[in-house]
Amino acid sequence: MDGQSVAQRENASLSGAQLDQLCVNTIRCLSMDAVQKANSGHPGLPMGAAPMAYVLWDRFLKHHPRKPRWPNRDRFVLSAGHGCMLLYSLLHLTGYGLTLDDIKDFRQWGSKTPGHPEHLLVEGIETTTGPLGQGFGNGVGMAIARLYLAAYFNRPSHEIVDYRIYALVSDGDLMEGVSSEAASLAGHLGLYPLIYIYDNNHISIEGSTELAFTEDRGKRFGAYGWFVQELPDGNDVEAVDRALRAAQAESERPSLIICRTHIGFGSPHKQDTAEAHGSPLGEEEVKLTKKNYGWPLEPTFYIPEEALAHFRAAIARGEKAEAEWQKRLAEYRDAYPDLAAEWDRYVGGELPPGWEKKIPSFRPTDGPLATRQASGKVLNSISASLPTLVGGSADLAPSTDTLVKGAGDFEKGSYGGKNFHFGVREHAMGAILNGMALSGLLPYGATFLIFSDYMRPTLRLAALMELHSIFVYTHDSIFLGEDGPTHEPIEHLPSLRAIPNLCFIRPGDANETAVAWRVALEHRGGPVALALTRQKLPILDRRKCALAEGLAKGAYILADAPTKRLEVLLIASGSEVSVAFEAYEKLLEEDVATRVVSMPSWDLFERQPQSYRDEVLPPEVSARLAIEAASPFGWERYVGPRGAVIGMTRFGASSPYQVLAEKFGFTAAHVVRKVHELLGR
Repeated sequence: MDGQSVAQRENASLSGAQLDQLCVNTIRCLSMDAVQKANSGHPGLPMGAAPMAYVLWDRFLKHHPRKPRWPNRDRFVLSAGHGCMLLYSLLHLTGYGLTLDDIKDFRQWGSKTPGHPEHLLVEGIETTTGPLGQGFGNGVGMAIARLYLAAYFNRPSHEIVDYRIYALVSDGDLMEGVSSEAASLAGHLGLYPLIYIYDNNHISIEGSTELAFTEDRGKRFGAYGWFVQELPDGNDVEAVDRALRAAQAESERPSLIICRTHIGFGSPHKQDTAEAHGSPLGEEEVKLTKKNYGWPLEPTFYIPEEALAHFRAAIARGEKAEAEWQKRLAEYRDAYPDLAAEWDRYVGGELPPGWEKKIPSFRPTDGPLATRQASGKVLNSISASLPTLVGGSADLAPSTDTLVKGAGDFEKGSYGGKNFHFGVREHAMGAILNGMALSGLLPYGATFLIFSDYMRPTLRLAALMELHSIFVYTHDSIFLGEDGPTHEPIEHLPSLRAIPNLCFIRPGDANETAVAWRVALEHRGGPVALALTRQKLPILDRRKCALAEGLAKGAYILADAPTKRLEVLLIASGSEVSVAFEAYEKLLEEDVATRVVSMPSWDLFERQPQSYRDEVLPPEVSARLAIEAASPFGWERYVGPRGAVIGMTRFGASSPYQVLAEKFGFTAAHVVRKVHELLGR
C-alpha cells in the first residue's frame, strides 16, 4: 500500500501512463460536469489537484471502500472543503456508497453531495470541512489520536495501530490562523504520521494570492519543525509519488508537500484565474476544456470503463490490507486478551463497565468548593478507569483544574501521556479535539469561558458532526472578579445555548458537577460544554434539597414549598443556585410558598417530555424569577410575560466577586426584594 517502486513506475508502459492520465481526467470531468449541472460550486480545485489526489488514492492510501470504518485505515481530510467534488469523485470511483446519481445531484436538496463535505452523510468522509483551516486542525487531532492509541495498544511484534493521516490543504487553509496554531503544535510534537499536500495554485477568490499572501510558506513550516518538500509541477505524478514516499519515510516530523498547481487546469480561458475558483466554467468553456483533455463531449458524467476498473481495484487492495490486519489482530488477541477487550470497547465506543463508580460524591463539610475544583477531583478519580479519556488545556491547567496527576504528558517521543499541553491556542485546541473525537477518543479541552469566542467555529462543527468532544470552560461569570470585564463572560451563555446539538451544562455545586461529568461522558448526539466557577461555592446539603441526579434531566426541583400551593418559582443555574436556595429559606420564613428549580442545562431539559417540564415549571405559576449572572437573553421562554430575570445587561467590572454580587444584585436579599415586587407586596 506504500506505492510502487521508482523502477516499476519508470518502466511502466505508455499505456500505463495513459491510464494514469485517463483516471486524472475522469476526476476532472466528473467534477466539472457536476458543478455545471448544479450551476454552482468550485470546479477549479478538483481540476488542478486531481493528479495529486489520484496518486495518493491509487498508490498510497490504505483504505477499504467496502469497510469504510475499518479502524486501521488511513485517513484522508479534504481541508479545502470547497473542492468537495474532488472527494465525491474519488469516493464514487473507488467504490464507496456514493452513486453516479448522487454525483449528478450535487448541491441539491436532500442529496449526499452537499456544497461542502459532511461527515455524517457519506461513509469515507472523515470530517466536515469548508470553514478553512478546520480540516487542517482536525488532521492534527487525528495524528495525536493515532500516536496515543499506538502507545496504549501496540506491543512489540504486535502493532495493530499504524495508519497515517493525509490531507489536501489550500492557500486559504494556510492563511487562516487556526492552521498556524495547529501546525506549530504539530511540529513541536513531531507528529510524523501526518502528511499534508498543499495545493499551491496561487489563486483566491479576489485574485492572485500575491494580493495578501506572500510569505515563504516552505520556510514557515520548516520553522514549525515540519519536513517540507517543494514540487514545481503538481501534474507530475511521478514526482508526487516520490515525495509521498519520502514523507512516509520521515519518522520524526510531520510533512508538507508543496505542489505548484494550476486552478482550473485545462480550461482555455479560466485556468489560473479567480473565475475558476467558485463558479461553474460555463457550458462552452466545459466543452473547450474537454477538447483540451481529448474527452468526449457526450455523454456528460462519462466514466471510461478502463478508468473505473482501475479505480475499483481499490476494493481488492482494501480487502487484502484489512485481511492482513485482521490476522495481526487475531494474534494480538491471543497474546494480549485484556488489551484486546479494551480495543473492542474503544472500537465500539463503549465505556468500561463500572467506571461511574469512581465518580466521587461531596458533603457540605467538603466545601466551599469551586465547581472547577470539583471537576478536577472528578477527572482525577475517573481517569484511570477510562483509557480513552484524554485532554488538557490552552495553557491554563492550574486554573481550570484539568491536570490529571500521575497520568503523564503527551509530548514528542512520549505519546502515552494523557495530559495535553495545547499552548495558548484555543482555536487549534478545538479543531484538534474534534479530530481526536473523530478518531474515537473521549477528548476534553479547557480554557476560560470568555475564550470560547476563539473556539466558536470548532464548537459549531463539533455540533454539526455530533462529535463527542467535551469543552471545559471555567471562570464562567462576572465572579471571576478582579481581572475585570475583559475576562468576564456576559453574552456567552445564551450564545452557546443557541448552537444546535451542543449540550451546555452549568452545574450549581460540586455534586451537580460530578453528575455533569457522568452526563458528558455518556452523552451522545453532540458535544458537551461545561461552565464552571472560579469562586468557591457552598456544597448544598442534599438532606435539605433534592439529589443532584436531577441534573441529568436539565432542570429539577431542588427545594419546594411545604404546601402544594405555589406562589413563586426561583430558577437558577451555576453559582446562582446557592443564592436562590438562600433566598428560598428566607422566603419560607415569610410564608411565601416558593420553589427553587436548578436549571443547569436548557438542552437536556428541552429533551424531556412535556409532562416533566410542566411538573418542574407548573404553567399555572406565573410569578417566576430567573437568576443567572449572564445576559438574560432567552430566559423569557421560562419566566413568561409576568416573570423577571436578574441578569447582566452590561459588561462587568474589576472588583472582588463579593462586591460584584452586591452591586449587580446577585444576593439573597435582592432576590427576596424582587420576589416581593413580582407578587405586588
